Amino acid sequence: MRINLTKKDLINQIYMQLGFSKLISENLINDFLSLIILNLKKEKKIKLSGFGTFSIRKKNSRVGRNPKTKELKIISSREVVLFKPSKELKEFINNKND
Repeated sequence: MRINLTKKDLINQIYMQLGFSKLISENLINDFLSLIILNLKKEKKIKLSGFGTFSIRKKNSRVGRNPKTKELKIISSREVVLFKPSKELKEFINNKND
């Protein structure tokens, strides 16, 4: 059973379903992902209707522990990407009739 969906898989799906060349399909996927990343960085929130919302949240620095050595270490503050699925996506995932 295959777990990951790769960019190559997406490119092949566009190639097979829409008939675009693989180069055009690859450019389409790369441009789409770049657009999402750039807008997320700029606006801090992206909503894709029927799919979900990506947002950026700031995490403060904190003390962490290496579980192997028990050594304490400071984990620096950083921004993380959060994803909240839409109501439609949740319903589709939980639909037992598929």
